[in-house]
Amino acid sequence: MDLTFTPAEEEFRSELRSWLSAHIPQEWTRPGFWESLDDDESFRLRRDWERDKADAGFAGIQWPIEYGGRGGTPGMKAIYDEETVRAHAPRTVNPLGLAFLAPTVMAIGTEAQKKEIIGPLLRNEVIWCQGFSEPGAGSDLAALSTKGIRDGDDFVVNGQKVWTTNAVHGDKIFTMVRTEAGSAKHRGISMLLIDMDQPGVTARPLRQMSGASEFGEVFFDDARVPAVDCLGEIGDGWRTAMLLLSFERGASGISQYTEFRRQYDEIVAVARTLGRDTDPVIRNELARVLTELECLRLHSMHVLTQVEQGRDLGFEASMTKLQWSETFQDLWEVYDQILGADATLDTLPDGTDLRPLHAQAMWSRSVTIWGGSSQVQRTITAERVLGLPR
Repeated sequence: MDLTFTPAEEEFRSELRSWLSAHIPQEWTRPGFWESLDDDESFRLRRDWERDKADAGFAGIQWPIEYGGRGGTPGMKAIYDEETVRAHAPRTVNPLGLAFLAPTVMAIGTEAQKKEIIGPLLRNEVIWCQGFSEPGAGSDLAALSTKGIRDGDDFVVNGQKVWTTNAVHGDKIFTMVRTEAGSAKHRGISMLLIDMDQPGVTARPLRQMSGASEFGEVFFDDARVPAVDCLGEIGDGWRTAMLLLSFERGASGISQYTEFRRQYDEIVAVARTLGRDTDPVIRNELARVLTELECLRLHSMHVLTQVEQGRDLGFEASMTKLQWSETFQDLWEVYDQILGADATLDTLPDGTDLRPLHAQAMWSRSVTIWGGSSQVQRTITAERVLGLPR
């Protein structure tokens, strides 16, 4: 495991820090700022900022230059993840497109798809959603029922997707559709690229318990999709989806560690304000979580080292998803223990605004479900990494 970065990577860090310092308004870093905006205003500000970031050359850090990226190293991408978190940079408005769809298109897309998708996605001219989950198909993605029936050069799509990030603001959606009648489980599925601004596609927001509407549900009612807008082979969508999810689960975890470590410090400050930092049980729990966090940091650097050496992590990516999601959830469970009966408060006696922390605590309940539940990740690790019998 290599815990260092090259001189060129450290030079990139310095350049990125300078740009972030000059282009992130101070008020954006104030706790609760983004929560104070409505969803549309928050989305607009973040989209404009990301467009400026792309124009400055700080988007697609590890993407090949021919696709508009920087052509950087995995170490540069890790530095980018770390420094944007430290600078309190806004969350991306196009996470699914940038992190998952674009690398998949680069790997298996047609030349026309590469030209039409990658550049506009990098510049945030097109916002992409991911249509995987359905009311009856969550972690069991193969149970999906949305259907696409071939009609000439098109598929006619009917069905519903749910828990779709950015559904209301999305321009297009990459979604799993059963395109072979009578097929079951993993067979007969295709990944279609669908324009959401067309007849037959309806997106509705879902209000979360935090008050935000980051998710939505998408309905397809005789929506027509050209057959050429299939990513990968028709009927081979399961293989395409597994490739795409490998990018989701295979990140090194450095950005997660950096963010979680900052949140840990905020939680410790709350404990001190409430006078609970001397409670031996609370101190033990904080020490336990801090140990988990440092294990996540070391694991993240191990993964980064493997990637820089050109190793394909394959099923080991499930270990990273499992580790960061469980660590994140443990962190916020300690926060709940610290608050106790004060969990109903929005502010502390010293004026600390707890609402952003409350939102993170509620969000933490979901991370062991999306992207493949912890149960699924443990099964993959047991069978495919450790070689244990079914």
